[in-house]
Amino acid sequence: MKEEINVLSLFDGMSCGQIALGRAGIKVDKYFASEIDQRAISVTMDNYPNTIQLGSVIDVNAERLSNIKLLIGGSPCQSFSLAGTKKGMVTTENIEVLTLEHYLQLKNDGYSFSGQSYLFWEYVRLLKETNPTYFLLENVMMSPKWKQIITNTLGVEPRVINSSIFSIQSRNRLYWTNIPFDINIDDKGQFFKDNYSKEYDDSLVLKGRGLNKIERPRSRVYSIDSEKLPTLLKEQESKATDSIVIKHGEVYRYPTRDEAEIMQTVPVGYTKVAKYNDAMGMLGNGWTVDVITHILSSID
Repeated sequence: MKEEINVLSLFDGMSCGQIALGRAGIKVDKYFASEIDQRAISVTMDNYPNTIQLGSVIDVNAERLSNIKLLIGGSPCQSFSLAGTKKGMVTTENIEVLTLEHYLQLKNDGYSFSGQSYLFWEYVRLLKETNPTYFLLENVMMSPKWKQIITNTLGVEPRVINSSIFSIQSRNRLYWTNIPFDINIDDKGQFFKDNYSKEYDDSLVLKGRGLNKIERPRSRVYSIDSEKLPTLLKEQESKATDSIVIKHGEVYRYPTRDEAEIMQTVPVGYTKVAKYNDAMGMLGNGWTVDVITHILSSID
């Protein structure tokens, strides 16, 4: 029987990592979670009340953690994303932060940082301080420059995995890990046309001026006959112009909560304690659980 392990999850969100660990059959003794979004924390604690919440990653003290075997996290991506600023890890004075030592010096000297993607260096700090057996970092597709800096720092090449192999959503992400998982993955044959919600709340229906969204250049309209949906983004919570819209018969609507959970292979009902818009943001920010499950399943 596998031993129980201690896990440190940074940028834990709504704790998709705990879902994946359970599906992978990995027994957890202590699960330490670093997260500051109280809405996400409420979802985590509703599903995993034994989670040990640590607060901000900046304040996590490795000396208070014992025998961490697995470190996981998906550090903030906005400054890396090809759809975002693409500035990467910089101070507000546009000083690029290229090493952990440089980051710690700038932090000690009182510099402030642009965006949140610089928090990758807090992940690296805790990787060095906890010295886990295994680590996993997830992030978005990004410019070769920043991808290479992360690769050089972690000492492993990232693997690109599209969530479409496991789910009804197309979502390319980078995974850096020292877990020796099988990169040859059979497609699970999951399609939106087989998983769409037959019923939906009237509040999700686009009406009046809201229908203008389907005519805009960034519109992402998919029918209930579609095989895959596009990437669910955090911005879905604000029903932004580039939100996913479903053509359901003669109706245009936003995805239901169930559909969004299925997109991320999260158990249906997992986000029930959150308001709909908040749940959309958490799911858009989260992991496709079955991708993580596949990776973690190779842990001894």
